[in-house]
Formats: sequence, C-alpha cells, structure tokens
Amino acid sequence: MSLDPTTFETVVPSRYITFTFPNPLSNHCHLRVAVLDSPSSSAARIASMWVPPGRESDWIFSTFSGHLQLLLSSTTPHHLSRLILIGNPPVYSHPTSYSSTPYPSPNQSKEIEERLRPLLLGLTPKSAFYQKGICNSEFLQIPFLIYEDEVVGCVILEICEGPCAGEMLIENVAVETHTTKEFRRRLRFKRMPNLVQTQMRILPKNELDSGELNNLEFEIDNNVLVHPYLSPMVGGLSVTESHLERRIKGGFRPKALCLGIGGGALLGFLSSQLNFDVTGVEKDEVVLQIAKKYFGLESNELIHLFVGDGIELVEKLAKNITADCKFDVIMVDLDSSDVTLGVCAPPLEFVKKSVLQAAREVLCEHGVLVINVIPSSELFYKSLISEFEDVFEELYEIDVGNGENFVLIATVSKIENALSTCEDSLLNKLKSVSGSYIGSIRKISRSANQESANSLLEAMRLQE
Repeated sequence: MSLDPTTFETVVPSRYITFTFPNPLSNHCHLRVAVLDSPSSSAARIASMWVPPGRESDWIFSTFSGHLQLLLSSTTPHHLSRLILIGNPPVYSHPTSYSSTPYPSPNQSKEIEERLRPLLLGLTPKSAFYQKGICNSEFLQIPFLIYEDEVVGCVILEICEGPCAGEMLIENVAVETHTTKEFRRRLRFKRMPNLVQTQMRILPKNELDSGELNNLEFEIDNNVLVHPYLSPMVGGLSVTESHLERRIKGGFRPKALCLGIGGGALLGFLSSQLNFDVTGVEKDEVVLQIAKKYFGLESNELIHLFVGDGIELVEKLAKNITADCKFDVIMVDLDSSDVTLGVCAPPLEFVKKSVLQAAREVLCEHGVLVINVIPSSELFYKSLISEFEDVFEELYEIDVGNGENFVLIATVSKIENALSTCEDSLLNKLKSVSGSYIGSIRKISRSANQESANSLLEAMRLQE
C-alpha cells in the first residue's frame, strides 16, 4: 500500500511510520525509513540519522521505544519534533552477532546526504519551511545525526521475556575506547533498549587468537564496577563511613537493602568486596533467573534474594520493623517503565512522601539512602530534591559526569565529620573503587535549592 504524499506535512504527536524506499545509492536494494513525531511536539524541528551498518536489527534502531529514546536524547540545540531514521532493512530474526562497520568517510557522508535530501525534504512538515521565513527548500538545513557508542562487536546469548520487564536480551559485547578494549556482559530491556540495565566486565577463558566473540568463553569479573553510576553509588557510602566502620569493628556486617537487582552487579560487589550483608528485591522473577544464570549472582548467607515490588516491601517493613533489624543502607536502582519519559529514574511512584518516610523508618539512626537518578527534566530533579529534603536530615549529590546520571545520598541524621585513618579501613576500600567521586560529593543547601526551584518555576510561568 502506497503512502499518501501529504501524510508527513504535519506533526502528529507520537506517530510512528515505517516504510521501504528505493535506495538512491544503489539500484539493487531498498532502504528502511522510520519516522517518529515527538509526544510533545511544538515548533517543527527535524533531524535525520543514518543507522550504523550491521546494527539495523538492534532494538535501538528497529523499535518504537528505541527510536523514541533517540529522539528524546538528541543533543541538537532544540528539542526535536521529528526524527527520521534511514538504513538498510533489518533482519527480523534477531541476529546472533554483529561487528561494527565504520561510518562513511566525510566525503561519502556528504554524497549520501545530497542523494537523500529529496527524500528528507518530502518528509519535512510544511511549517518547517516557514517558521523562520524560509520559503525555498534549498535553504532548509536538515541535521544529519551520527550515533556513536563504544561497542565494536556483539554476540546475543539469549532473548527471553519476563512478566514485568517484558522482552529482554543478554549479550556479550566488545567495548573499545581510545585507550582500552575489554569485554562486557550486558542486560537490556526492549521497552527501553538504549538503557543498559546491567553490564559487568567479563574475562576470556581462552586465548584471544580470534576476533570473533562467539568463539570465546568468558567468566564474570566481580572485582570491578563498570556500570557508570555504580561506582558513585558505592562512593556515596563514604558519607556514613564512620558509622559503618564502628559496625565493622564491633563485629557486625553492615546491612544493605537493594531495590532493583538487574544482573546483580551492585549486590555482588557489596557482598564480595565490602563484606556487607545484602538483601535484594527484584520485581521480575525472570530477571532474577537471568542474574543467576549469566551474571554470577548467588543466594547465600550474605546475599538474600526476593521476588517482589521493592516499594511495597519498604512500606510493609516500615510498619513493623524492629530496631535490630533495620538497615544501614538502602540502595535504589529503579527506572521508570514509562517510555514517553525517555530514560528516567527513579519511577514517580517512589518519589512520594509516604514512600520516602517508609524508607527512613527502615533505616537505622545513622543510615543513608543512596539512589541513582536520571532526571527527565530539570524541574523533575528539583522537585525530587525538594521531596527528599522534606523527609531526610541532610542531602548530598554526586554528578556522575556522563550528562545523564546523578547519585543522591539522603541521611537520617546529621553526618559526623570524623573519617577513619586506618590503612584497612572501609574508607580506603571505598576510595580504591570511587576515589574521584568521593572527592566530588556536594552537600545540597536547602535555601539554594529552594531559590533555584523558584527561579525555574517563574521562568516556566513567563513562557506560558
């Protein structure tokens, strides 16, 4: 069935259309074209993206949710109202492996853009031609975006489906930066494929005599944290280091409650490297099975694993928990399941005063709550901070530095300043893992946050 040429003249929020088109670069094949309009479209700002060769079947480029996240995370100067993906047709039986193919050279890219320009102009809303007084299509600039990450090769180990997480995949990837190359095992969900739920370093068991990932066997390395925000989360424990040190010297293992397990990288590290007694809660039983099968997570005398809703568990515990059963630390790594928000954490249901008060009740007198935050907007982040300040005594922040994640540390009581100087102290262990992040911990001032929030709200009112 052919498309009506007028279909793309207007922006229709959340509309997603895919079709094939004769390849102007070759006489023997077609291109897959996917057009997505933003859920909250305003001015007609569009951009296009060439799908990396070899990755056409990756959920990032072949699904609505992946496309939406690309649109919402675009680094163009203004929010996009339409993103156009162009690439080779995907192989719909998910590939078991791929190797990255370099993008075309600058000269080749220029030729590709010139040949695709008539197609892009045909997919441009009419309003884009006139919003800045442009009446001639020759002068309309359509940004051509390039997707870049560190993955140079991939092998899919399994694709399965959980009752809560939905379809998910486990993959081994080769990651290459300008200084290093290593292998990692990753867990991704189809509902939010651009967000890596878990990644752990893996070490080859056999010689690297082949560049093919599927010819290698690996073992999990539990000694390091490679997920961007996990080291900062562990570094956040330094805020209450003196309390934790006293617990350890008194012959007790610090107790941590982890809401959200994923592959279990954080739980395994807290147990094996810091000697914590860890309780983990995961909503999806299949995710927990994946953690045990592929990521080396085990239930033992120091790691207690449960299937259930972490938020509901905290609320139940708060009603009848005794002083000797309270936790020293709560670690929260929960993301929103609402794809229209893009990549966002924590879910909105966690940021309720009743839930935060329950979390405080579950913590001991010198306990801390450490939470991974991916704000959907500046206003969301300011509101979240305000909610935490209403419940907890002090609030600290770590900027992970990747332009996406922040770690918040909320304390039940005022923090002592004395830090241990023992060579084998917990603080030294934390520094070895998160030294740079420990030095960047910033205490959030209530007055400064309120002033900033008020200024932001006033600016939004003026724009209305």
